[in-house]
Amino acid sequence: MSQAYIYDAVRTPRSKGKAGGTLNEVKPVRLAAGLLEALQERHDLDTAKVEDVILGCVAPLMDQGSCIAKAAVMSAGWDESVPGVQLDRFCGSGLETVNIAAAKVGSGQQDLIVAGGLESMSRVPLGSSGGPMLFDPEFVIENKSAPQGIGADLIATIDGYSREDVDAFAVESQRRAAHARDNGWFDRSVVPVRDPSGLVIQQRDDFIKPDTDMQKLGALKASFAQMGGFGFDDMALAKYPEVQAINHVHTPGNSSGIVDGASAVIIGSEQAGKDLGMEPRGRIVASTVIATDPVIMLAGPGPAAQKCLQKAGLTAKDIDLWEINEAFASVALRYMKDLGIDHEITNVNGGAIAMGHPLGATGGMLVSIVLDELERRDAKRAMVSLCIAGGMGISTLIERV
Repeated sequence: MSQAYIYDAVRTPRSKGKAGGTLNEVKPVRLAAGLLEALQERHDLDTAKVEDVILGCVAPLMDQGSCIAKAAVMSAGWDESVPGVQLDRFCGSGLETVNIAAAKVGSGQQDLIVAGGLESMSRVPLGSSGGPMLFDPEFVIENKSAPQGIGADLIATIDGYSREDVDAFAVESQRRAAHARDNGWFDRSVVPVRDPSGLVIQQRDDFIKPDTDMQKLGALKASFAQMGGFGFDDMALAKYPEVQAINHVHTPGNSSGIVDGASAVIIGSEQAGKDLGMEPRGRIVASTVIATDPVIMLAGPGPAAQKCLQKAGLTAKDIDLWEINEAFASVALRYMKDLGIDHEITNVNGGAIAMGHPLGATGGMLVSIVLDELERRDAKRAMVSLCIAGGMGISTLIERV
């Protein structure tokens, strides 16, 4: 097996994924194509050397349908020899594309791939793709398939995280994200989104709410209490009878935001980089995807990271930075508990609670964030993890070159 190197990782800024959001006017294909154009320009890239473009997309229909990855390649004006494919592993899609690209490069099947993802949640709303997990009553009852928010609240209940605990985590996520953005720590990787005339539509993340405090979060109502009362709590408690009742602590303020965005990561062999005059920024050391209990659903990231460490022959002490997608505050708190790690080295620049979670794009975005931060700190290794619907978890271990 040869090494799979990361040569660059870029993303769009993130904005509210609803009507009125800054990026709502931009078609999903252009969110992704703009990043491909930026990669070509940044590296004077001969696009004919790219052997595939793999993009995650959780709702691949309507504006995002018909193999949006190949459409983005065409829209960016890349060489006609470049193919494209989209995949859906729910919230882990963007990181799964990185892992697949690394596996293909490592095995020698291909030498240069662009991975990443996109999600225009303002144009293709959450849940648009349907599916049995939420919309087939027979499947839902048979498998006790409760919504993710019920699982997040169940984690909080079992682990003893109070409303104050999850709100405090959310306040810190907002503070860190605003600090990182305002100090230019994201600027290397964030590619401005432009209109057809070249004018900038959005240059920096605008979903962050730096004035968030405990008082404002405390005034928000629990998002999943009513849903739980419709029978979903009872289904979850049937699997966890030791829990008397679910404490519904998650709100829009301590859960990931619905946003639009895209990401792109160049992954290639050492020889491909030399041929194209590109210097590697990092390498993929190990990756893994697992499945755990689909009822609590969101407890997979910790075990996935532990398995990734085992594959690499490392321990948690060997990791300088940890990045867990903040789908819900309790997911990040459980992750730190599972791995015995401190918040001081986890999500050091905030996370999806502050910046939002454009489902298919987030994994690739986290790669760009940790690469930039490893370089800024002159640190060595980072672990990226996400929880995934159906009880799955995904992790990727990155080492700076």
